[in-house]
Amino acid sequence: MGFYAAKQLVKKLIAAGKNIQQSKVLIMGVTFKENVNDIRNSKVADVVCELKSYGVNVDIIDPHANSEELNHEYGFSLCGKPSDDYDAIIVAVNHKSYMQLTENDFKNMMKNVENPILVDIKGIYRSKIKDLQYWSF
Repeated sequence: MGFYAAKQLVKKLIAAGKNIQQSKVLIMGVTFKENVNDIRNSKVADVVCELKSYGVNVDIIDPHANSEELNHEYGFSLCGKPSDDYDAIIVAVNHKSYMQLTENDFKNMMKNVENPILVDIKGIYRSKIKDLQYWSF
């Protein structure tokens, strides 16, 4: 699942005319499942590693995960706070705090460019996204 999601996003970035090595992606959620702090067996680590193997710049946030534990286990850390210059956002874990986000919240985190991409792994925003390029499983 993780490798597939990353490859599909890379294809979408290329189709949108973005330079992969200059693309910046935010991954929201890295724990094993929603609303817990357990990172063991997280498939999100596969997404991060696959995107980085293409040269994509990746930021990761998660209100439940521990950055030091992530670094020790997987070799990457959480970023402090998301910026406003992402080409794509992946919502990987449906934490309760993410369920409140609107399309405008995502737009505010993305570059003011054409075709910003929202990947919704769990499908929690299905039928709620109108302006962003939306993809879910």
